[in-house]
Amino acid sequence: MKKVEIESLLKSFTLFFISQLILVGTIFFIDYKREVQVLDESMFSQMRICSFNLKCSEFEIDFADAESNELYKLTKTSDALSAYFSIPNSTQNVLKIYLPIEKYNAKLSTLREKIFLQFVIVLFVIIILSSLFSLYTISPLRNALRLTEEFIKDILHDFNTPISTLRLNVSMLENEIGSNKKITRIEKSVQNILNLQSHLRSYLDNHEAQKEQFSLESFLQERVSLLESSYNGIEFSVELNKDVQLFTNKEAFTRIVDNILSNAAKYNMQAGSVTILFKDNILQIKDTGKGIKNPKKVFDRFYKEQERGIGIGLHIVKKFCDELAIGISLESELGVGSSFYLDVRELILR
Repeated sequence: MKKVEIESLLKSFTLFFISQLILVGTIFFIDYKREVQVLDESMFSQMRICSFNLKCSEFEIDFADAESNELYKLTKTSDALSAYFSIPNSTQNVLKIYLPIEKYNAKLSTLREKIFLQFVIVLFVIIILSSLFSLYTISPLRNALRLTEEFIKDILHDFNTPISTLRLNVSMLENEIGSNKKITRIEKSVQNILNLQSHLRSYLDNHEAQKEQFSLESFLQERVSLLESSYNGIEFSVELNKDVQLFTNKEAFTRIVDNILSNAAKYNMQAGSVTILFKDNILQIKDTGKGIKNPKKVFDRFYKEQERGIGIGLHIVKKFCDELAIGISLESELGVGSSFYLDVRELILR
C-alpha cells in the first residue's frame, strides 16, 4: 500500500472512529447517569419499605430530630445515603434509614464496571466498523491510482519507439553533415526526455523495499565523473570530511543527486563551480549559478524560472526525499548561487 493510500486510510479511520467514539461515549455517559438515578430510586424505595416493616438487612436504622430533617427525601452526604421517615404517634423524632457510603460506592463501582464492559465491547465493534469503512472509502482512490499508474507506464513504454527513432536519425544526420549546435540541442532535448522518463519510472517504483548499502564518497565521485564530460566549463569538487556508508534505495537517491547536480551545472555561470560537501550528516551541493528568485516555490510542480525544462524535476526530487526520509532545504541568492542541503542521517549505516 502506497504512502498516500496509508495516509487516506488513517484519516478515514480516525475521522469515523472519533465521531463514533464521541457519539457512543455521550450515550454511555447519559446511560450511566440514568442508571445511577435508577439505583438511587431503588435504594429509596427499599428504605421506604424498610420504614414500614423495619426489616432492613442492608440498611442501618437510627433516630433523628424531626425539626432539622426533611422527610421522604433521599440525601447523599460524604458518610451515607440516607432518608428520613415519620414515626407514628411521634412529633419530636423521625426514623433515619441510611446506607453507609462504602456500601453505596461499592454498588456504584459494580455499576461502572458493567457500563465499562459494555463500552469496551461497543468500542471493539466501532474499531471493526471504522476499519471496514476506511477500506471501503479508499477503494476508489486505490483504483484511480492504479489506473493512473498503468496509464503512465503505458505512455512511458510508448515513448521508447519515437525516442529510439529520434536518436537513430540524429546519429545518422550527424554522420552525414557533422555536428553542429542544432544537432546538439536536439540530442540534449532527447536526453532530457530520457531523464524525465527515468524519473517517472523511478517514482512509480516502490523504493522503500529496495534498499542496498553503498559508499557515499564512491557514489558521488561516480555521479560527478558522468557530469564532467557534459559540462566541460564547470569545475566539480567533492569534499568529504569522512566516508560514510548509506543504506537506502540507490536508484532513487541517484535521481535526487543527479537532478540537483545537473541543475547546478546547467544554470551555472561560465567557468563556474559545483562543490559537494558532507558534514554533520548533511550533504550540501553548492553552485555559483544564477540563483533562484523564489526558493520556497522550487519544489512546487511545474514551477520554473527558466525557459528550459518543464518544472517537474525538483518536485520529483522532493517526493523522493520524502519517501526516503531525507530532509531537504535550500538557500539561494540571485547572481551568487544556490546551496541544497540533504539531511541523510536516517540513511547512514551505523
